[in-house]
Amino acid sequence: MPKSLKDQSPAALLADELLAEKAAALGRLGRGLEQALAALATHDAQAGTADAPATGTPAATARKTERAVLVDAAAYALWMLMVQREAAGLRDARALMRDYAVPAEVQARAGAVLAPPVPTGRAARRRPF
Repeated sequence: MPKSLKDQSPAALLADELLAEKAAALGRLGRGLEQALAALATHDAQAGTADAPATGTPAATARKTERAVLVDAAAYALWMLMVQREAAGLRDARALMRDYAVPAEVQARAGAVLAPPVPTGRAARRRPF
């Protein structure tokens, strides 16, 4: 049975507060990764539609650039979550990749993106973080 707050030592109260903050941070970063991966998946799904621009056109080049920004955004979100998980003692990155279905392309860029990318075009409206 949990003790009342009045009965807990200041150190125990602080430990509880730190644990709650770790959990909240993991949740926020996990949602950020989910949003970044969803934005990338949406972009990729739209690329296969009939209204996708023809290869070699300026519109196709813009879509390619937008996709690169989305991959970088997902890689940055993945890296932030990986670092936070490591700090919390969760060291199994394979489980993270499996649970979030992180594409290999995003995994390869994790840690290589040192600052959050600045989305352009449609990606700016659905910034994942």
